[in-house]
Amino acid sequence: MLLESDVFIAYMKKEDWLKKVATAIIDAVEKGRLRPVQASTEVFHELYYVFSDYAPLQTIMANEAKIATIKNLNYIAPEYITYLTALSIMDTYGITSIFDAIYAATALSANVPDHTIISTDEKYDFIKGLKRIDPQKLKI
Repeated sequence: MLLESDVFIAYMKKEDWLKKVATAIIDAVEKGRLRPVQASTEVFHELYYVFSDYAPLQTIMANEAKIATIKNLNYIAPEYITYLTALSIMDTYGITSIFDAIYAATALSANVPDHTIISTDEKYDFIKGLKRIDPQKLKI
């Protein structure tokens, strides 16, 4: 299953409505209770954009390093086909965020065998072949 950026954003922030759940998910991944779990390396790109308006670069770097070293989390670097699939997903399903489309394309790839994405974002519910689990309902 693929962790989407909303889990990482909540995990990184001091306060967030999803923080408790995000922290529990990351803890379960690190302790091997939730597996296999993947994330797209594009999450680092998105997190920079999300936090760059109000956090110093040193803080962003420290938080991204913390995410990069999560035990038992496998990162998937998109290939050119991922980007092409993401553009097709944007066109087919009206997705407006390239990051969301990349995560969907990654979750639909052979790198994520169960084609499941962990996200609060309901737009993933409409993408054929993709299964979304709300992190608040994830059984850990």
